[in-house]
Amino acid sequence: MPFGIGGNSRIRTNISAQNAYNALESSNRDISTRQLRLSTGKRINNASDDVAGYITSRALQARNGSLKAALKAVGDAQNSSYIIMDGLENIAGLVEEIKNHTATATSGAQGTAEKVALAKAAARMVTQIQTVVDSTVFGGRQLIDGSFSADFVIATNATNDLITLALDMTTANSDFNVESNDFNLNSTSVANFGGITGLDMQQFNQVNSEDLGIFDASVIGQTLTSLAEAIENINKVASYVGGVVNRLVSQEDALNNQIVNYNAAISRIEDSDVALEQLNLVKSQFLQNASITSLAQANQNPQSFLQLIQG
Repeated sequence: MPFGIGGNSRIRTNISAQNAYNALESSNRDISTRQLRLSTGKRINNASDDVAGYITSRALQARNGSLKAALKAVGDAQNSSYIIMDGLENIAGLVEEIKNHTATATSGAQGTAEKVALAKAAARMVTQIQTVVDSTVFGGRQLIDGSFSADFVIATNATNDLITLALDMTTANSDFNVESNDFNLNSTSVANFGGITGLDMQQFNQVNSEDLGIFDASVIGQTLTSLAEAIENINKVASYVGGVVNRLVSQEDALNNQIVNYNAAISRIEDSDVALEQLNLVKSQFLQNASITSLAQANQNPQSFLQLIQG
């Protein structure tokens, strides 16, 4: 703290000039600080600006980074889920068409040739189902062939433990309430399509004029029932994925809000108040000019007293 000291008639030590010089240095330092904060937009540019605030802001930034990584994982899970639902919707539509062809074949107006033609058309749709299964891929992995399962990290808790959300499309998933979600017609369980035991979709291609097979009048009713149950099971699997998507949408909203709130907290701690910094800059510039004037005047004092010893 500077003091105004009397006895300024001494010429060996110019205390007034030293005080003015120190005040000038302080003003210069403050001006540099204010200009730095205005140019960077940050109140805390290094740890010395605010030790506690620096630690807090860095911790918040680290947490915000984790939230952004979780948001990306949620996006990946959503992408996978949407692709799965689209594939299941496509398959359900194809099975519905196969069921319609089978229902048409039950009409007494349909002859053997017409039934065979309907069966062959259904067989081509069966091939398309396999194409949909094979081409429903994300990140280099098959999604609906009964083998896909993944855990997505959607958040972390206060102790940085991972919070995950599982997307389980394996045939062993009991959440489907379906014995199997196996739509892969080339698998070993072709007689268990869509969780329906005995529903072998390859048999549509085996219908011919000598043997109507699953289009025979004695079994075609069972074929229709099995197809209807397969559609219901496919819809159950799609419903499971829809429930996962609902959670992901909710988590995405939560993460976005948290990221905004963390950014706001970091801003309040770290960013500069432009209006306040400009106010302080003007004050420091005024003090700088006053200190320069005072220093110039103080430096003239010894010259005045030297006149006393001239002669």
